[in-house]
Amino acid sequence: QVQLVESGGGLVQAGDSLRLSCAASGLTFSNYGMGWFRQAPGKERESVGAISWSGGTTFYADSVKGRFTCSRDNAKNAVYLQMNGLKPEDTAVYYCAATRRRLSRWESEYDYWGQGTQVTVSS
Repeated sequence: QVQLVESGGGLVQAGDSLRLSCAASGLTFSNYGMGWFRQAPGKERESVGAISWSGGTTFYADSVKGRFTCSRDNAKNAVYLQMNGLKPEDTAVYYCAATRRRLSRWESEYDYWGQGTQVTVSS
């Protein structure tokens, strides 16, 4: 079965960086667009960024544009989220997800989800 496993979360201070990883198995990884979402306590889950099948196209939410970068390594079946300049408002559980679409910012268009990894940014 399809599995997406996130790692790399943790507790950091404002201004620090973190790199999240998502390892995929059970699917033809290069045929899936990949996305990163996050959910803060008491809030709805929101899109953070997404990357197309080949990695040639990316999308970012305005709140993270210029600070976060999505990348992928199809040979390793992995997708990454480099987060720089972290802010307390970035505190959330971060999820990776896979879509059969080339690229999507919409949660409803994703087919598979990881279990999430906690990112906490202290001020």
